[in-house]
Amino acid sequence: MARSRWSRGLAAAALAAAAVFVPQARAGGAPPQFKACKACHKVGEGAVHGIGPHLDGLMGRRAGGLPDFAYSSSMVAHGRDGLVWTPETLDAYLAKPDALVPGTRMSYRGMRDPADRAALIAWLADATSAEPAEDATVAPEVSPGMYQGALALAGDPAYGEYLASECVTCHQVSGRADGIPSIVGWPREAFVQAIFAYKTNIRAHEVMRMVTTTLGDEEIASLAAYFEGLAPQ
Repeated sequence: MARSRWSRGLAAAALAAAAVFVPQARAGGAPPQFKACKACHKVGEGAVHGIGPHLDGLMGRRAGGLPDFAYSSSMVAHGRDGLVWTPETLDAYLAKPDALVPGTRMSYRGMRDPADRAALIAWLADATSAEPAEDATVAPEVSPGMYQGALALAGDPAYGEYLASECVTCHQVSGRADGIPSIVGWPREAFVQAIFAYKTNIRAHEVMRMVTTTLGDEEIASLAAYFEGLAPQ
């Protein structure tokens, strides 16, 4: 059903190009094209969710099909309509994500070069074959000792909504990306860890470091509770 929605010419071209790049991708590890993906997506045995869903078991997976990740309603709908991740559908999605899945939360604007897409897809076909982690909702990015105090607090969503006025100048409450990653529907622990990663400069981003530096445990817990409770539109 999914194949019928994309041209056979596109499918053949993507598969042929991917075959050319498989040896290079496997021999050299992650290709440079994955640099644009790795800030949001984790790959490899035991990979977990981050800003985006983990990619283990990607090929043949229904779009929006992981039950423990908050996808946009558009991605879920496309999956229900038959969109499955294959070399040809990934080629179309990577070329222009919002064209294939309007309303996607992915902030990436697209990879224009077909050869670059083929190299990335060939590597992903091999690298994402690992079994997903049993618990993919926790992203171990910073030392637990840094964030356990904030994580132990329930957090007040109403207070988080009040504090979020600065966040939503960039991150849309609807969950749409439009060039800036969505934080709507994030699991609490992943959200809290990300805040501490910016606070301690593990994630180097000057604006985020300035925004997060003054946040205490109560504020972080409340922001996490607020954004986790929002549903992507």
